[in-house]
Amino acid sequence: MDAREMALRQAYGHAVRWLASLSERPIPARASVEEIMRALGPDLPDGPSAPADVVDLLATACEPGLTAFPSGRFYGFVVGGAEPAALASDWLTSAWDQNCVMRAVSPAYAAAEEIASAWLLQLLGLPVDSAVGFTTGATMANFTCLAAARDAVTRRAGWNVARDGLTKGPAVHVVTGQDRHMAIDLALRYLGLGQPDLVAADAQGRIEPDALRRTLVARGPACPTIVILQAGDIHSGAFDPFVETIRAAHEADAWIHIDGAFGLWAAASTGHTHLTAGCAAADSWATDAHKTLNVPYDCGLAVVRDPSALQAAMSLHSDYLIHDHQGDPTDKVPELSRRGRAFTVWAALRSLGRSGVADLVDRLCRHASSFSEGIARIDGATVLNDVVFTQVCAAFGDDERTDRVLARLLDDGTAWISGSTWHGRRVMRISVSNWSTTESDVTRTLDAIRRAARTH
Repeated sequence: MDAREMALRQAYGHAVRWLASLSERPIPARASVEEIMRALGPDLPDGPSAPADVVDLLATACEPGLTAFPSGRFYGFVVGGAEPAALASDWLTSAWDQNCVMRAVSPAYAAAEEIASAWLLQLLGLPVDSAVGFTTGATMANFTCLAAARDAVTRRAGWNVARDGLTKGPAVHVVTGQDRHMAIDLALRYLGLGQPDLVAADAQGRIEPDALRRTLVARGPACPTIVILQAGDIHSGAFDPFVETIRAAHEADAWIHIDGAFGLWAAASTGHTHLTAGCAAADSWATDAHKTLNVPYDCGLAVVRDPSALQAAMSLHSDYLIHDHQGDPTDKVPELSRRGRAFTVWAALRSLGRSGVADLVDRLCRHASSFSEGIARIDGATVLNDVVFTQVCAAFGDDERTDRVLARLLDDGTAWISGSTWHGRRVMRISVSNWSTTESDVTRTLDAIRRAARTH
């Protein structure tokens, strides 16, 4: 074996052992940052080391400091695991090491992206001629869609942002619900659009259509406007009422964007597609394949109904690049250097098929319902949200007791569930996102929550 093959074999062995440990290992990391740094060695070596030895050192030193994110008992954030076909394809993506920005240079990648894009649009019930860009994650997917929105609404007002910038152009009015995700504010800040105008939301975080209509009417029809809705509130899992809100936004000639980081996948399930009813009438949508679809990290999806709007905002031309008349992947995302993200999406969809994706969504929702029912039976516990998708929020009396329960649960190590503050109250927030979560995982986690909730 040459050095490269030996290193790959070493990595394979460590990866298999890590994945095999997930069923029983405690979820939190067991070592501190300082301990891992000492194990890795803080001093840069004077000379080279054998690649296999480097891989072995990295795996051995880091293992105690790894949180078991891929475990079926991690519910701390809305992050999926890595479905088997997607994980293996991600290894191939690294080995192939393709430059994925130009159709002519990597026809294999371009083909995978086109097929995966078409499949995604079918599954999510979105317009089939939309453009799909593969970004780092949901934040950059929102950024990409909102860049297209910003340029399009100012262009309607007779202003060219690409040429003239924002300084002297018309003010862009951005409106969203008060319970939007923080990634929306971040994307708007990156784009120079500042803080959005916030519209009242109901107790579950759903934007109120009448309040939205009043806000839009007050600004007048001449103002370039972007309305941002959400499919899946980060605390409750609730979906905005798309039919009414999109009708109001269309009356104001606004661009409608939907942040569906994890919730847009409800459209793939006949049992949950009602949650996304009407959302296909929007202008752009953002989601993350790493969340509900469970491909490895670094795979956001920016979908724009008008491909020319996305291309106008994102495309780059240079004499040394080989441009294709059919368009290139680089016409749809901000980055030039990037992974072949569509390979993993293609693999996940090919492996699961239409029914497999629907079953995955239904299974995650079923586990969330089991958590809700189990927690409701714990003395002193209250489920605070209507569990319509994959999120559960619960409190255990006052804020101090809820925080004590959370701390005990993390000390127990059986599962990882993070705390949050929702409507001014400390909560336990459960996100069921991993394909590998089983009924046994749910039962073990509920047992751990009961232990943590016992008064001493």
